[in-house]
Amino acid sequence: MSKMLMRRRALGLMAGAPLLSLSAPAFGQGRYPTRPVRFVVPYPPGGATDVIARMIAEKLTPVWGQPVVVENRAGAGATLGAEVVARSEPDGYTLFETTSAHTISKSLYRSLSYDPIRDFTAITLTAIVPLVLVVSKNVPATSLREFITWGKAQRQGITFGSTGNGTAQHLTQALFALKAEVRSEHVPYRGDAPLNTDVLGGLVDASFSTLSAVLPYIQSGEMKAIALAHPNRMQAIPNVPTFAEAGMAGFEAATWFGTFAPASLPNDLREKIARDISALVADPAFTRRLVEMGGDVTNYPPARFDQFIAAETARWAEAVRVSGATIN
Repeated sequence: MSKMLMRRRALGLMAGAPLLSLSAPAFGQGRYPTRPVRFVVPYPPGGATDVIARMIAEKLTPVWGQPVVVENRAGAGATLGAEVVARSEPDGYTLFETTSAHTISKSLYRSLSYDPIRDFTAITLTAIVPLVLVVSKNVPATSLREFITWGKAQRQGITFGSTGNGTAQHLTQALFALKAEVRSEHVPYRGDAPLNTDVLGGLVDASFSTLSAVLPYIQSGEMKAIALAHPNRMQAIPNVPTFAEAGMAGFEAATWFGTFAPASLPNDLREKIARDISALVADPAFTRRLVEMGGDVTNYPPARFDQFIAAETARWAEAVRVSGATIN
């Protein structure tokens, strides 16, 4: 073969190379993942967020052909785990399962090493778990009207427990006290278990709790459910009215469970991960498990989840302002 012909062939191969790279997907969806994926949860094992993350991880592992490993990074009001994810590479190998605490932190903390909105890619919202107003059996009220009337008669005010300062439960209690015009005292606890113990024992009057955390006590009659802070009644407690039905229109509050990744995740990879998780959540057995936990299954795609996050951030910012809660 002549040197001239060899040179022409080499030039032809070089000219074709850019065309091949341009036609390939940006992240090679068919090749993702090629190694284990970590699923960061900013709470200890055993809670609702951890349970849902493990349900997703267990189902994704055979779908992706790679281990999806849950990594619990609890602490600092869910900001410790968030910081780990914010500093990770946006390559799809670090995912984040979190709650409404993520959007609350934007307004609650005076200084964070990351931005809860700009430093994350929202992938999919799996479910919303509404807050429900529950009271001790010692409280002589079975309806919202009776509870407010009783509360106004308490000179020291109503004691409301929550799972900590600045949580959705605390902020919702502050908004309720303002709207109902009742005096209240906030009693923070380190989690649902000690809070539930004191509501059951009558040491605190009431709490706005996630439905999943108090559902067994409502069903057993050990706690009285007054109203649900959700647009619709829930299948798990069909006899409990919404706040709107009970006479307080527009009063809604919930925690939620959603999947994120670090900012700048390529859009094709974002869409793939969202589709794969959504397909799992849509399975009847998976959906039934979420409903049994007190969840309202949403399964939002990325664009709708973006809109939801924007609305949540604004709503909780107002709640933080009203409550006066701040964390340094």
